[in-house]
Amino acid sequence: MKKGRNSGLPLQWILASGIVLSLLAVMLVTVVQGYRGTSAAMLAAAEDSARQLAVIMDERAGRLISPAESTLRALAHDPLGGAPDIEQRLARLPLLVEVLSANATLSAVFVGYANGEFLLVRPLKGRQATLEYPAPEQAAYLVQSMHYGPDQQISGYWQFHDADLKLLSRQAVPDYQFDPRTRVWYQRATASAELVLTEPYVFFTTGEVGLTMALPSKTGNAVIGLDAALGDLASELADMRMTARSEVAVVDADGRVLAYPDLEQILKQQNGNFRLASLSELSNGALFQLAGRVTLGEEQNEPVTFNLNSDIWYGIGFPLASFADTGVHILIAIPGWELLAGARAILVDQAIWALALMLVILPIGWAFGQRLGEPLSELADQVQAFSDFDFTQPPRVRSRIREVNHLSILMGRMGSAIDHFQQITLALSHEPHLERMLDDVMEHLVATAEGRSGAVYLCNEAGTQLDCISRFQGPHYPDTFDLDDAFRNEPEEQMLQRLDANHNYLVVTLHDRYRALLGFLVVELSIQLESDFHQRLQRFVRDLSGTLSVAIETRLLFAGQQRLLDAIIRLLADAIDAKSPYTGGHCERVPQLAAMLLQQAEAAQSGVLADFAMDVDQRYAFHLASWLHDCGKITSPEYVVDKATKLETIYNRIHEIRTRFEVLWRDAELECLRAELKGRDAEQLRQACRAEQQRLQAEFALVAQANMGGESMSDERVAELEQIAQRRWARHFDNRLGLSRAEQARMENFPTQELPANEYLLADRPEHIYPWGDRKPPVERDNPANRWNFDMTLPEHAMHLGELYNLRISRGTLTPEERFKINDHIVQTLIMLEALPFPRHLERVPNMAATHHETLDGRGYPCRLTAEDLGVPERIMAIADIFEALTAADRPYKEPKPLSVSLDILVSMAEQQHVDADLLHLFIDAGIYRQYAEQFLQAEQCDAVDEARLLARLAALTRD
Repeated sequence: MKKGRNSGLPLQWILASGIVLSLLAVMLVTVVQGYRGTSAAMLAAAEDSARQLAVIMDERAGRLISPAESTLRALAHDPLGGAPDIEQRLARLPLLVEVLSANATLSAVFVGYANGEFLLVRPLKGRQATLEYPAPEQAAYLVQSMHYGPDQQISGYWQFHDADLKLLSRQAVPDYQFDPRTRVWYQRATASAELVLTEPYVFFTTGEVGLTMALPSKTGNAVIGLDAALGDLASELADMRMTARSEVAVVDADGRVLAYPDLEQILKQQNGNFRLASLSELSNGALFQLAGRVTLGEEQNEPVTFNLNSDIWYGIGFPLASFADTGVHILIAIPGWELLAGARAILVDQAIWALALMLVILPIGWAFGQRLGEPLSELADQVQAFSDFDFTQPPRVRSRIREVNHLSILMGRMGSAIDHFQQITLALSHEPHLERMLDDVMEHLVATAEGRSGAVYLCNEAGTQLDCISRFQGPHYPDTFDLDDAFRNEPEEQMLQRLDANHNYLVVTLHDRYRALLGFLVVELSIQLESDFHQRLQRFVRDLSGTLSVAIETRLLFAGQQRLLDAIIRLLADAIDAKSPYTGGHCERVPQLAAMLLQQAEAAQSGVLADFAMDVDQRYAFHLASWLHDCGKITSPEYVVDKATKLETIYNRIHEIRTRFEVLWRDAELECLRAELKGRDAEQLRQACRAEQQRLQAEFALVAQANMGGESMSDERVAELEQIAQRRWARHFDNRLGLSRAEQARMENFPTQELPANEYLLADRPEHIYPWGDRKPPVERDNPANRWNFDMTLPEHAMHLGELYNLRISRGTLTPEERFKINDHIVQTLIMLEALPFPRHLERVPNMAATHHETLDGRGYPCRLTAEDLGVPERIMAIADIFEALTAADRPYKEPKPLSVSLDILVSMAEQQHVDADLLHLFIDAGIYRQYAEQFLQAEQCDAVDEARLLARLAALTRD
């Protein structure tokens, strides 16, 4: 900044030159603006002329169409519409001929009947008709009809009449086939029951350009129509050109030309028929380009400009109201060099006068600029300070020029205001805490306003009162106001009335984005404040209040969204707990226990945790993760989570097996009775029966005991189960009846058995095995779909309900498949949470929530993370989850463990490198387990704990 400080010209020379150059610029702008104004006036005049031309064309088109419409409405009441046969219809021929004679623009009048019959009358004289059959020399009218004959077959007939309607000839025309019901005019008139106007087209018979009008008959089930020619419009376009080379055309919404001064270019022959030419087929590039710049069917507000062969053209288009339903448009293109020829002449005259005036004013401007620039140079140093972003030094310039002195004062105010405004901006953008942000804003706002004090009142959540959230040097501000109807109707007036009347206040209402009352901004002003400065200050504060309202609403919204997010997460956790009557409260207790341990870890002053600290965002992320740590359990089947016995699925299948034993019991009795009936020794048979039943009782007791899963299964016990499983029982009922669709689909894969079926007492049947199919989870390390780095062993089957397979479980009640399903909840937790769009400060939530089953030695799941991968929050979560699970009294598959046993297990896990020894040491030493036990554990669980022994074991681990 200092390198070029003294370079350049003096300020007074720059100002003098600037004034002179400004005068030159003003003159140049005056000349240019004069030219532009003249051009605009000419363009406006051209636009008005074009609009008037469109009105004239529209009026002339209306004169062509309106009589035809009136005639058609009159014909709708004629008996012709209800005439049942061709004789009665031809009786109305004089009327139809009179209609054609009265309106020279009509090409034909016709009637279409609901049964497909048709009648058309067309004048022949004055038109070049292309007929398939030659007309008699005196023929003046052609009558074409389609009607049913005596054989009830519809046929076409042509008959010619002279001017007196005398029939000259009549002949059947087999090739003439016409069904009016298939025509657009018939269908539209029938559908709307009103008069309809078709789009313009080329009449096949006469080669004229026209349109068809149709109206349903009031006297019968028929539609009456007229063909109206538009040829007279084209002849009038040539006389309406605004300049010598202006171009005018009438086109429809599809760009087809309906009227153009050169009629030969309109009609194009194709396949023996005539059609309307499109704009691209005209030898007129101006109209073609204009059509591409306007929207046909819509009125333009102003002309458009385009280039053609390096020349500028102006164009405009207007719809014709008489053809409102068909999108007919008039296009007018005017060459710019013809339209603006007068404006260029005026430009030359203005330039000459401006040059003469400049020569006179030049010396005067130079002297005045030097006189003005001398005192202003004294402000250069102050401006330099502003350019260096130093707004703390007020200007101290003295000059005989009053404006310069006033400028010096204003620059001082400006510097101070900018400095305070910068501080306000910093507070609004950087301070997240609402109260601290408002305190900073009020301090600098009061200083900017040269006031004495200030306060901010905000509506409470209930909307019943205003609370003073921030006050600056103002003990006279009340803490609250009741938010009554008077406040809502006249907010600022009511606030002024209820504040201390001995002070002068500026009150601005704060509104949110929906214009709802947010609160008030109050600034106490000095009594000596100038009235004009008061008004400017009020505008400034009102402008600032919008930004302040957004900042306040943003922080309130953020706080509300955070409360909503917490509530949704708690709702999800409560839903998971409520899903099972045995695990209720787990998702609520773990966050509280984790928060206790986290608080103590942050408070640690020594050891490995001395440097551990978390900011507000990190603590909030940990809070969310602790509440969401088991959100994946929402996908875990309840019968697996709550499985209390080995045979339990939706219910305990021991009842099925007991029933089979009951069957065998009765089979033993039946065999005994059958043997007695055959004359064998009854006493011996009864003893054998009782012995068999006793064996059944013993075997069932062994099966039932194995089902409990309370102790490990020895090889001898498994062998006994397999021996019992070899017993057979007879099934007499079809096991495929009463099944759901899913069960029936699975059973179709297995062969049926003839009844009675001799089945094993305990069996692992094929239908007990559920394959993975397409729903195989991507948890294996080498699975291409595994983008989460899971590293888990996937069991062979998705589910195995085999009875013997489940009873052989060595410890607990879960099969490997069910154990995987339980462990899968942590997989689902990570997948579900990573799918959520967490903001950057919460991006660690998924990992913190989904790592509480990882171990320090890398043998945990789902990703086999090691100690290097697990931070303090993840290790805290693991200890909290394990301790809660050990002490929980709501698990059906285990008894709640007392404190001494639970802590001993945790220490053993620390010794095995499963959990963090330092955190567990803090957990025991700080008495967090006792604090938790007092709130959540049963009295009988709170036994004595040998803390010294446990801490010694943990200390030995940390030393190692």
